[in-house]
Amino acid sequence: MTSRFKYSLFGYDPEKTVLASAREIDISHKHGREICHVIRGMLVHRAKTYLEEVLEMKRSVPFKRYKLKIGHRSDLVKADAGRYPVKAAKEILNLLNSLEKNAEHKGLQVDKLLLFHAATQKGRKIKRIFPRAFGRSSPKVGILTHVELAAEEV
Repeated sequence: MTSRFKYSLFGYDPEKTVLASAREIDISHKHGREICHVIRGMLVHRAKTYLEEVLEMKRSVPFKRYKLKIGHRSDLVKADAGRYPVKAAKEILNLLNSLEKNAEHKGLQVDKLLLFHAATQKGRKIKRIFPRAFGRSSPKVGILTHVELAAEEV
């Protein structure tokens, strides 16, 4: 049985808008939030090249909210703290490719797609046990992430 979900956006034109989402992917929700904050407002092909440069570690992602004890990067202009979240960038790049395929299927022009919505939410928790010394154990909780993207033709 599959569960039904809804997007966290409303008031859009369904004929000019294309949606894509990835549910319960195993990435850091903090890294996903920072990447979505950067690519929101970009054209889709610019966002794809940006994430490919992040995967090659040529450009860093500026961290605005989760920036404590994070090193500075010299390629950033408005922010100092940044990282190269490769795993999250790879998953969101796959989602951008899916968004492009959905746009082609819908008959929209792919080179004119503007990302107006990019959001992440925390998914369900995977609870495990990490064994420690002297017969003790500690909890090990992994949090999955939901990512959703929406673009419209401009």
